[in-house]
Amino acid sequence: MTKYCDIADLRMSTVVKQKPAAAVNKLMRKFLQKLLTRPAIQLANRISSQPDKGRVEKALAKLYRQIAAGDTRRGKLLNFDSARDKFIILSDQHKGARDGADVFANCAKNYVAALNYYNEKDFFYINLGDSEELWENLFATVKRHNKLTFEAEKRFLGRNAFIKIFGNHDLYWDNDPLAQVNLASIYGNPVDIHEGVILRTSIKDRPLEIYMTHGHQGDLQSDGNWFSKWFVSDIWGPFQAYLRINPNTPANNDQLKTDHNRIMYEWSSKRENLLLITGHTHQPVFRSMTQLEILFDKLHIAKKENNTSEAEKVQSKIDSLHLKTSRPPDFNGYLDTYFNTGCCCFDDGDITGIEIANECIRLIKWQYAPGRESDRVVLEECRLNELKLQ
Repeated sequence: MTKYCDIADLRMSTVVKQKPAAAVNKLMRKFLQKLLTRPAIQLANRISSQPDKGRVEKALAKLYRQIAAGDTRRGKLLNFDSARDKFIILSDQHKGARDGADVFANCAKNYVAALNYYNEKDFFYINLGDSEELWENLFATVKRHNKLTFEAEKRFLGRNAFIKIFGNHDLYWDNDPLAQVNLASIYGNPVDIHEGVILRTSIKDRPLEIYMTHGHQGDLQSDGNWFSKWFVSDIWGPFQAYLRINPNTPANNDQLKTDHNRIMYEWSSKRENLLLITGHTHQPVFRSMTQLEILFDKLHIAKKENNTSEAEKVQSKIDSLHLKTSRPPDFNGYLDTYFNTGCCCFDDGDITGIEIANECIRLIKWQYAPGRESDRVVLEECRLNELKLQ
């Protein structure tokens, strides 16, 4: 009897010892989160997109020529009816292992709800890359923890309404000999992997091309180089997992365009009758403007029209962002040629994307409503024939 009591006492003392250790660890994490989250996010923003303009423009032009010439290894060329056909473009899920570094975990429910909605309404799904986080995780780990999302994607494949494009964080799908075997194990059938896609249509007898790719091309920090992969997998991943940091906050993505997005806009604005849609930067862009830039534009219009109440409402939204500067950007000469999906890994669980349907293009968001039901919200909308193009 004494023997069993001693064992029970020993177990109890172990638990007691573990509790203070866990409490200390929790306090330490909170302290480090407070101390390091802001500089870590600033560092991530600074090194995440250091593009070389010449490399970006050369890569975009080369891929466009290859797809337009019918090179099916690099991408798909699809004709579509803008009044009848419907597309949803989502990117940058970064599906992970459901650990502290998994920036997709909180968004998974919104993502599955969105895909169920679009599948029921017969949308064509274009996955614009970085769907799986394969810099930080093994494929088998991602597969095991994301069964519901793969099942939701699989339903589009069953309707022949699915295109999967690779990004820099899932470059594996393009260059690994086992990629096709692993894709078939997820989806039940072979899946073609592309670097881009071009949609072609005409709007009131005017031709329109919508060119899509992930957008990492020419990015010196992200275009598949070994140092970035090592840094993310061996340094940033464990650090992010321990502190549970997600740099993809809506506040960060409301700012003025990154250098990478600016270069994408400049390239697209020189092309005739063409829209460019990318992901990669995790920063939603609609008609060549971020959400913050759209607010500044609306403020300018309201002031020009002497609409005081509207101007005050928009200014209040700008003020609520607590910006270091409120000086509006210069929109002179802007064309509506560049769009960015944003991402499916915002830290509040939101996901953003681009819809093309009913002769319109929309920036949409899926967010959690009370009770964590998923709601679709249209952030911006424009008819295709109203776009200002070259």
